[in-house]
Amino acid sequence: MTTADDFVHMAQALRLAERGCYSTSPNPRVGCVIVRDGVVVGEGWHVKAGEPHAEVHALRMAGEAARGATAYVTLEPCSHHGRTPPCADALVVAGVRRVVVAMQDPNPLVAGRGLQRLRAAGIEVQAGVLEQQAQALNAGFVSRMTRQRPLVRIKVASSLDGRTALANGRSFWITGPAARRDVHDLRARSCAVLTGIGSVLQDDPQLTVREVETARQPLRIVLDSQLRLPETARILDGGPLLIVCAEDAAAEREHKLGSLGAEVLRCGRDGRVDLPQLLQELGKRQLNEVMVEAGATLNGAFMAAGLADEVVLYFAPVLMGHGARGQFALPDFADMAECRRLKITDMRAVGQDWRITAIPEQGEN
Repeated sequence: MTTADDFVHMAQALRLAERGCYSTSPNPRVGCVIVRDGVVVGEGWHVKAGEPHAEVHALRMAGEAARGATAYVTLEPCSHHGRTPPCADALVVAGVRRVVVAMQDPNPLVAGRGLQRLRAAGIEVQAGVLEQQAQALNAGFVSRMTRQRPLVRIKVASSLDGRTALANGRSFWITGPAARRDVHDLRARSCAVLTGIGSVLQDDPQLTVREVETARQPLRIVLDSQLRLPETARILDGGPLLIVCAEDAAAEREHKLGSLGAEVLRCGRDGRVDLPQLLQELGKRQLNEVMVEAGATLNGAFMAAGLADEVVLYFAPVLMGHGARGQFALPDFADMAECRRLKITDMRAVGQDWRITAIPEQGEN
């Protein structure tokens, strides 16, 4: 039976899990709280892949007080030997009386086996407490486990009339400092930041995290079907870079860019990069979340192919005119029923700008 205290303690476990948003990849973000006689005796969260899981940190803090206690975990305790021993076994050995779990692990190596192991040991198990919040926290991990591809988040900064750059390509800066810092926070949470060669040729971006502290830089990915990336491009510096080209791209260009430190991946047909194939490849590379920072053409391609999972729109209080560049290059629809519809999940002010987060409605991807 679920109690009011269960929700309170699970909410705290979720707050702990959020502390791993920038460091746990490719692992999920997990928090754990251990409570005995109404008192929190242990807390922990998964900090980094290869290091102890949340349950282990919480059990170490609790010590002998864990015996007979209730453990609140945001994700089903693992039941297999990976880089660390199974957390389900650690809970059994510690002698906890009850385990409350937010969501079942979508990893096929676990997928209910952790809960079964706990029940087999005589531990009371309650699952599904704040499940929706737990799934949202690990949406990228869930995507990779269930669809074998990362979650795709498209970020767009625009004027109130939906323009991302002037007709001549100038766009610095549409939004203010607070919104730009917020974008860097999104980059830091992401496993990779993806853009197109058009944006690189126009803006020469670095796509690194600079405005917030981070323990790692995300992989930068450039879709460059014919390997036109200049050898002086700033994106060649600042961390790992993956350049994705079509099968018929020139081999000599691949060798040259490789000598400058970039990895070149051939993933396309008919002179174009194959987006679904690329996402499957990124899933194999254990990327959970990919943030797209590109122009209207690539944004539109992801949306039209049903590959966009989330859109984050930053609107600045400025009007740029009908001749300026738009957000998404999509076909001319003849009927409103054909339009791509989104469901707004969050809307808030960020400095002087507004941030709207939305997801494609069911059936769009």
